[in-house]
Amino acid sequence: MDSIDYYDRYAVPYYEETVDFCMEEQIERFVELLPESADVLDLGCGSGRDTVFLEEEGCVVTAMDGSEKMCELASIHTGKEVLHLRAEDMEFDDVFHGIWACAILGHFPPDEVKEIMRKILKALKDDGILYFSVRKGERNGKYNGRYFYDYDREALNHLLDAFPNITVLDIWKTSDVRADKSDRWFNVLLRKEKQD
Repeated sequence: MDSIDYYDRYAVPYYEETVDFCMEEQIERFVELLPESADVLDLGCGSGRDTVFLEEEGCVVTAMDGSEKMCELASIHTGKEVLHLRAEDMEFDDVFHGIWACAILGHFPPDEVKEIMRKILKALKDDGILYFSVRKGERNGKYNGRYFYDYDREALNHLLDAFPNITVLDIWKTSDVRADKSDRWFNVLLRKEKQD
């Protein structure tokens, strides 16, 4: 069972567990870097929780998830069509002012995550903004049906250093929004620079 299979199988409990989480601080920091009425991709939108908040902040959001069942639930929650597409299969080119990728990249092993990052950066317009979060820790493997790769600061820097066309705007740590979890997260904001 890969991670998408997990989300298809456990879509309803996952939706119920995550739909009311508050990512307000991170979203506001992301949105203030975007132009007015920015086109934003909510990559791996899950319940659609962040899509709703981004739209309330004035963004025009494309919600996307690799799990068909999560797309169905997110569509009900957001009142809009949700694109059923895996991150590794997307082929956007210069489309979005911003991409919101909350807790997505940690589902890809180190030998695959750079290709996902390339696709994300290709989807961004020049001067576009990417927010992503990865769990701080030491996991590398399957846990309860999902693959996780956690990061320390060295591994995070190694990933970011592979992309010369970005400027890292901020990296900060936050605690998990789930009261029963003690996880810590790296939050990253970066800008895609114009190519010469």
